[in-house]
Amino acid sequence: MTVDTEEELEGLRAAGRVVRDAMAAMEAACEPGVTTGELDAIGRAVATAAGARSGPELTYEFPGFSCISVNDEAVHGIPGARRVEAGDLVKIDVTTELDGYFADACITVGVPPVPERAERLIRVAQRSLDLAIARVRDGKQLNRIGKAIETEVHRNGFRIMRELGGHGIGRTIHEEPRVESWYDGRDTTRMHDGMVFTIEPIIAESSELTVKGADGWTLSTADGSLSAQFEHTVVVTRGRPIILTA
Repeated sequence: MTVDTEEELEGLRAAGRVVRDAMAAMEAACEPGVTTGELDAIGRAVATAAGARSGPELTYEFPGFSCISVNDEAVHGIPGARRVEAGDLVKIDVTTELDGYFADACITVGVPPVPERAERLIRVAQRSLDLAIARVRDGKQLNRIGKAIETEVHRNGFRIMRELGGHGIGRTIHEEPRVESWYDGRDTTRMHDGMVFTIEPIIAESSELTVKGADGWTLSTADGSLSAQFEHTVVVTRGRPIILTA
């Protein structure tokens, strides 16, 4: 989507606020003993109170309000009876639709006590997102986002899950363009004022590949190593980008 009017921007901001508020409530409840289904219900209650709907349910008939993926599960984990345990890495990925506008974000919550290497994995995922957002600017090449992520992740000895990446968003969940988390020198796409997309580095300790679970949705690291993800929805401007889900 390209934002052309203040009305469109405010619609996206409103959807982003719902994502932020739902994720904050879910993060606050993410402690040992809670089930992923209970976390999902908390997020749904926040969104419903704001008049918003689940993007994955609406668009893909996903069996949950949000995607909650634990430890080696990288993305698309189905919330249910699994109980969160100390030391878990819990990815909370929320996409909402509000009045025809979509926003999408993800955080990784480390449930204390978390081993040092897992903590570092979380920090690197967050730092790579921050560095990538700093590269968002009207007229610049889109692949500089992937370059920033790739450089930070690889210098810390971790791996980028190259099958997964960011995407355009706005009027539905997945729009053009694809926003890679690695440097694609063939991509000549340039960012432009008003362009809306997600940036979502999904990284792992030691694997770039995923395997699909028996549920038909969950993608986990091929070698069973831990994964971490952070994501925001941004709008390109001539200056600093607008982070809709911050």
